[in-house]
Amino acid sequence: MSSAVDKCVKVKDEGVFIKDGLTILEDTSSLNKDEASKNTIAYGILKNHNTAPDMEDLKIKFDCLTSHDITFVGIIQTARASGLKKFPLPYVLTNCHNSLCAVGGTINEDDHVFGLSAARKYGGVYVPPHQAVIHQYAREMLAGCGKMILGSDSHTRYGALGTMAVGEGGGELVKQLLSQTYDIKRPEVAAIYLTGEVPYGVGPQDAAIALIGKLFEKGIVKNKVMEFIGPGVKNLSADFRIGIDVMTTETTCLSSIWQTDENIHEWYEIHGREGEYRELKAEGVAYYDELVTLDLSKLKPMIAMPFHPSNAYSIDEVNENTEEILALTEERAKTSFGDKAEFDLHSKLKNGKLLTDQGIIAGCAGGGFENICAAADILDGADIGNREFTMSVYPASMPVYAELVKNGSFTKLLDAGVVIKTCFCGPCFGAGDTPANNAFSIRHSTRNFPNREGSKVQNGQISSVALMDARSIAATAANKGILTGADKLDVKLGKYKYFFDSAIYEKRVFDSKGTADENEELIMGPNIKDWPAMPSLTDNLLLKVVSEIHDPVTTTDELIPSGETSSFRSNPLGLAEYALSRKDPEYVGRAKHIHGFEKAREESIEKCEELMAGESSLKEAWEVITKEFPGTALSDTGIGSTIFAVKPGDGSAREQAASVQKVLGGWANVANEYATKRYRSNLINWGMLPFLIKQEDLPFANSDYIFIPDIKKAVQEKTEEIKAYTIKDGKTVPFVLTLGSLTDKERQIIVDGCLINHNRA
Repeated sequence: MSSAVDKCVKVKDEGVFIKDGLTILEDTSSLNKDEASKNTIAYGILKNHNTAPDMEDLKIKFDCLTSHDITFVGIIQTARASGLKKFPLPYVLTNCHNSLCAVGGTINEDDHVFGLSAARKYGGVYVPPHQAVIHQYAREMLAGCGKMILGSDSHTRYGALGTMAVGEGGGELVKQLLSQTYDIKRPEVAAIYLTGEVPYGVGPQDAAIALIGKLFEKGIVKNKVMEFIGPGVKNLSADFRIGIDVMTTETTCLSSIWQTDENIHEWYEIHGREGEYRELKAEGVAYYDELVTLDLSKLKPMIAMPFHPSNAYSIDEVNENTEEILALTEERAKTSFGDKAEFDLHSKLKNGKLLTDQGIIAGCAGGGFENICAAADILDGADIGNREFTMSVYPASMPVYAELVKNGSFTKLLDAGVVIKTCFCGPCFGAGDTPANNAFSIRHSTRNFPNREGSKVQNGQISSVALMDARSIAATAANKGILTGADKLDVKLGKYKYFFDSAIYEKRVFDSKGTADENEELIMGPNIKDWPAMPSLTDNLLLKVVSEIHDPVTTTDELIPSGETSSFRSNPLGLAEYALSRKDPEYVGRAKHIHGFEKAREESIEKCEELMAGESSLKEAWEVITKEFPGTALSDTGIGSTIFAVKPGDGSAREQAASVQKVLGGWANVANEYATKRYRSNLINWGMLPFLIKQEDLPFANSDYIFIPDIKKAVQEKTEEIKAYTIKDGKTVPFVLTLGSLTDKERQIIVDGCLINHNRA
């Protein structure tokens, strides 16, 4: 663990009582934990949005929904298949991911046209490409103190503005569009207690990296609500809070919320929405299930080295221990990539200095007004040079862009050699500013997962991303790419007043004001396809293991790559061809092969038997099963695939990580644990069983068959331990699977085969 992280972030592994969001109480003998837990900000907001009769099993109705152009087509198609007539709550469709229209002919722009036609038909809001990244638009136009927003992007976080926001897979948005609820156990609440003031040269990404570095690995706030309180909050501007808040997703928390004050009041005034402000604070004595203390005064400029935001060090630590930290990073690359590509960070060492190749300030994390103003001040009068180092800046919205033009910040950046680009999320998921092979990019963006920046390891191409704050990226740029913390420069950072021009949106954004027009036709380009038919759960399952992943964590970007594949998000079968392509290129072929037997079985038992006769391994497995389980028949036994991964699902909320497996015949995942609730929810909504297994030494391996008798009955009857069998050497070897906690509705969705089937039923 980085000593810089340990100095500023402390964790108390037990609950605490805090008075008025400020004072941590020592004598708590007379206090009632259950009663005091009702005094958190989070509890009050959840209560106001809960439609269930109690506060233990919540049924949440959100105030509005947000999606971008990688997800909204699939969501609307799913809801439409279930009878959607009108959006029952505000739904904003932004176009900040497939904005370049550079791959696949017309298909990206076809999705945009579909989005506008859907907003007209069903009564939504359509934000055209290059106008705003999804989260900045939501902050500027949707957030409100005490509100709840559900988005189909994992970084749906507006807690700094008093809004509890949750990023989930599209299935959960479909439920809201069909006037259903978001069903969860009441989450625990962790106090993120801020003290002190931020030193010179430190920005919000530095605070975020320190928190993630401490909290991620041990799952300290996993599936909890992070509630930011304490005397240090008042010392942070609204933009600074927003910059920390958006990165809370990388801790695997469920949501976030902050106490609000005059800084947030002013933010709403500036944006012409003062009526959305109210003071939020913990009432009286509140109980928190966890205490995380962040001393802002001890923060240093930070860097999250490849390949995860939790690989946190101070920039000083990297510069002082360069050889050791580069060696650790190269070892991480071997874990993720093996020998598929040669990764050499040591080549970036020149005369004892670590050189970077690219600087990017972008998107929902980096593209905010204050971040870019600070970078401009640091680069004022400097230049980035004419060698390998390049730098690009992507503002988060056109109103921010316009103000940076007016106040001269863009002139400073342009004079320094920086390229200004439009409001686009591309660098965050591999569709913009992909570095060169073996290049080292520093970015104020959200993630630095393997492959996410656009490299293709299967083609021998590899580059890497480290996360840093805009201020230190600018300092590094001013130093011609030599890694430099902003605290090392003697540059005066100005304080700039922001002026929000709502007319920019009024001229370009289509807002139906909630009015649907059933006479509008959906405009569907040739790449927009309906979902294929999906079978309901059979009595028994015969699964073939078609991929086995033993990395400590598997990201959704590894399950379904981003970048160029985003062009196929509206084509389920086309997209499925890319499943696990950068992690296990053999997966698709294996999955499709075994899926062929299920398709034959659904057509006729005779056809399936005829096909099985030519597949010796499957035929032998079936003979063992029918011998040991007399009465088992193909008529009640589904045939399909499963994957094993140690901890799958970190990262993006994109439901395609699960749906691509389903359309290829996947029935289940088997894991030691799931990295996030959202990925597990995606599996469930696509009718896939989220199995858990305790064993470190697995009873099966890739290409083995697993038989699970009476699985439908086990799901329906809430069986805790499910007996499964591996077929080995002509006999069955028993082992135990579990499913974890499932609501009654989730069980029925799995039995029905997927959310589409469930809603049709």
